[in-house]
Amino acid sequence: MGEIKSYKDLIVWQKSIAMVSLVYESTKFFPTEERFGLTSQIRRSAVSVPSNIAEGWARNSTKNYIQFLRISKGSLFELETQILISKNLEFITQSANIDKLITEIGKMLNTLITKLEAKL
Repeated sequence: MGEIKSYKDLIVWQKSIAMVSLVYESTKFFPTEERFGLTSQIRRSAVSVPSNIAEGWARNSTKNYIQFLRISKGSLFELETQILISKNLEFITQSANIDKLITEIGKMLNTLITKLEAKL
């Protein structure tokens, strides 16, 4: 791969964007009474992952970027928990693609954080 010039070049950000689309599609038919509850929370957690990757990129220090990547990772784990709750409540029946992306993104964030910490 060539030089990374933008957060948009990061595969972890690209996969996070794809995950957001899957999450929105999966929550589209949640019960109406969950619109401002679990549906909203799941979507906000999902959107937070690529948003924090992008915001951290804009910071002027590696240390700040690492902190935003950690926030992104926290949002990812929050999303994972909310997806599990949704499955338990039978709001989601098929989440294999979301689960796979969560795992991949988590590993990628860990790797990126580790590599950046090594540069400090």
